[in-house]
Amino acid sequence: QVQLVESGGGLVQAGGSLRLSCARSGIIFSMNYMGWYRQVPGKQRELVARITSGGNTNFADSVKGRFTISRDNAKNTVYLQMNSLKPEDTGVYYCHADLVVGSGRHDYWGQGTQVTVSS
Repeated sequence: QVQLVESGGGLVQAGGSLRLSCARSGIIFSMNYMGWYRQVPGKQRELVARITSGGNTNFADSVKGRFTISRDNAKNTVYLQMNSLKPEDTGVYYCHADLVVGSGRHDYWGQGTQVTVSS
């Protein structure tokens, strides 16, 4: 059974940095992409960044130039490096994976990790 476990959230002052990690466990056939979404109260979950199996990356306009996404295939882990953090980056960050497993293609979500940026 596939699981995504996030870590690295916390409280940081504006201008600071955090690195989120998402470790994937379980047997898969292939990964289409993995990424991070952010949710704040009263709003829909929004894509922050994602990386494809080929290494292509996408970022929300609001984080371009400040966030980077990378992966360590040996550790089945995806990282989100967040620099120059702003109060508006505050939210619960969810790891997401689009994977192909024995039963077909599925979406998987982590439990979420809170990021709070103080002004």
